[in-house]
Amino acid sequence: MKTKLKFSFLALALIVLISCNKKDENSSSNDVLVNDLSEFNNAVKQAKPGDVITLANGVWKDAELVFEGRGTKDKPITLTVETKGEVTLEGNSNLQLAGEYLIVDGLVFKNGYTPTNAVISFRKSREEMANNSRLTNCVIDNYNNPERQVQDYWITIYGKNNRIDHNHIVGKKNLGVTMIVGLDTKESRANHHKIDHNYFGPRPTYGNNGGETLRIGTSHHALENSNTLVESNYFDRTNGEHEIISNKACQNTFKYNTFFECTGTLTMRHGNETLVDGNVFIGNGKPSTGGVRVINETQTVINNYHIGLTGYRFRGAFVMMNGVPNSPPNRYVPVINSKVNNNTFINCDHIQLCAGSDAERSTAPKTSEISNNVFYHESKSDLFTVYDDISGITFKDNILGNNLKPLLKDGFTNAEIKLVKNDQGFLIPTSNAIKPISISPKIATKENTGVSWYSKDDEAVALNSGSIIKVNPGINTLYDIVKTSKAGDIIELEEDGEYLITKAVTVNHPLTFKTIGEKKATILFERMMAFEIQNGGSLELENVSFDGSKSPDYAGNSVISTSKNSMIENYKLFINNCEFKDMVVNHSFDVLRVSKGTFADTISIQNSTFKNISGHIAALDKETDDIGAYNVEYFIMKNNVVTDLQGAALRLYRGGKDESTFGPFLEVDHNVFNNVGFGKKNKYDAAMSLYGVQVNTIENNIFNNTKALNMHLVVGEPIVNVVNNNFYKSDNIIVTGDQKYNVKNSWNYNPEFNKNSFQLNENSPLIGKATDGSNLGVLKN
Repeated sequence: MKTKLKFSFLALALIVLISCNKKDENSSSNDVLVNDLSEFNNAVKQAKPGDVITLANGVWKDAELVFEGRGTKDKPITLTVETKGEVTLEGNSNLQLAGEYLIVDGLVFKNGYTPTNAVISFRKSREEMANNSRLTNCVIDNYNNPERQVQDYWITIYGKNNRIDHNHIVGKKNLGVTMIVGLDTKESRANHHKIDHNYFGPRPTYGNNGGETLRIGTSHHALENSNTLVESNYFDRTNGEHEIISNKACQNTFKYNTFFECTGTLTMRHGNETLVDGNVFIGNGKPSTGGVRVINETQTVINNYHIGLTGYRFRGAFVMMNGVPNSPPNRYVPVINSKVNNNTFINCDHIQLCAGSDAERSTAPKTSEISNNVFYHESKSDLFTVYDDISGITFKDNILGNNLKPLLKDGFTNAEIKLVKNDQGFLIPTSNAIKPISISPKIATKENTGVSWYSKDDEAVALNSGSIIKVNPGINTLYDIVKTSKAGDIIELEEDGEYLITKAVTVNHPLTFKTIGEKKATILFERMMAFEIQNGGSLELENVSFDGSKSPDYAGNSVISTSKNSMIENYKLFINNCEFKDMVVNHSFDVLRVSKGTFADTISIQNSTFKNISGHIAALDKETDDIGAYNVEYFIMKNNVVTDLQGAALRLYRGGKDESTFGPFLEVDHNVFNNVGFGKKNKYDAAMSLYGVQVNTIENNIFNNTKALNMHLVVGEPIVNVVNNNFYKSDNIIVTGDQKYNVKNSWNYNPEFNKNSFQLNENSPLIGKATDGSNLGVLKN
């Protein structure tokens, strides 16, 4: 009997031991350090719930990672790095996730671009995607395809219940949305993703459609529910196009996000039942900064705070659109059953109602409400622009500052309002008539978003921020000095010195060339160009004379050109107090010539003279695909003399009817154009040819013996102010297109100016005729 009991006890102990060993074997997790792609792939194949795969410190070049596996809620499989910030994926690298309960933590993508259509994708294929997974503490920094018009995305989110949080995403410059939520399969709809506490860093103006920072859904799936929560993200100068966020699906929520100096809006482009709650929009008076744009049905916009927004039209501080009757989901569904309540607007310039009203968008908002909002402005008296019938909107209990004009008698009350700074630093309107206004403690800040170990400081170097380098006159001394220069340097030319260029000066970082002294240094050049702005370059020229007498008689000559290749970086060009003369060849000789796939934030030409030139001053007309693309955002021409120019002073082109951008912006003020446009090879047959330019300010100029000023108005609601200009012995202004425009005070007086300086004589009829009370034409510096 004792033997049997002893045997039974031993058997039981053995069973327990075996059971414990099996339990430990199933519950154990591995932390695997991998050093190359082969080791990574092997670790992924063997990964079990709870495992951690760690990428070793260093550069992982051309690493296409496929991270797949099936973790559990309690034991996810994690992909991380040995040291945050010490592991970078470069070259043609990317990451695909597929499976369940995966975590990706700490990756950095930089110095390259994805070989596919996404840098990070939550799916391996349409059938194999990631669910219940997380992307956190990752960085994508200027990871751009070098071809500006090649499209890719940085993060594509599929599957269900995924979280994307605390990532640092900055510098998208080529075509394509920065982050998308895809609904192209049933398994990715009603997804309940959460996108939170991400830092979306600066995205420069793209100059075409396709520059959104976040898009949820597409027009094809506009009526599908996405149920995505976008919460507490910081959008820092994300200026790609006028839709910062493009909502294109139903039942999404946007809460506690901050939009800092963004030139665009949170746009409910398609889809219904969107909630926009408790967000902050900070414009700081910067041009084109906007707030919320409402389209479609059952939209709710509540508790949002807006300050210093200047945008107009579709970029207003608040925009409620007109719709298309019986619209398909992919056009403009009329606004119905929508509410705009308890929002605050401080020093915001434009509230737009029934925006976009035209022959197609003819249905005004219906059964909607705008109530309990506060409007305050220190200087303006009229904030509201109404484009159509607003009887379908109920206005209730809106409070206006005492200086503001009520939109209607009912629904608006003026009150004495003071601004008081709260503990978060926001100016809060206070009044006996206003209920207390607060900003949620969950609001995104630059500090509580992104990652702590990666800098949010701008790395761009500004013009005139570097060292002063003096350069002696001579042959190719400019070419040689540029090779040793650094970004931001100022290259000083010797007064009255002569500089000959036999090799074109390439500018691939910001540089300034200037003469110190009254007598300008002279630059002559024996190549087809003097300066070529390459990717990453910007150029400033001050107090310099350019002489074309030594230039070759080639087709395509120019003083300044951009790279013939696509430029992913936007550039700037400033010309001040310069002289351009004797650029006459049998072919066209331009001052500035640009290439397709290049884009300037600003081109400014001021206080300069152009004389005896066989081509154009600026030919900005290379984006001719008529898809809304163009070559420059701001073009400024002030206080210049242009005389004996065979070509056009300016050719600026923006074709197509896409409404995703609002440029170019043109300002032509206080110039003299004398004997301009009569060359046999002037294909524009105009002194100035403007096609599709959306903001045109042409004031206080003298056109003397010139070809016509041609304008063709294409899209949207272009602003056209051609005011107080004199056209003597010149062709008439020609304006075509079906848009409204403002042309007034176009005189035809003999200007009576000095033929050398072009300053007006004492008896000129143009004295005091300018909009600012000064004289027309050039003013003395």
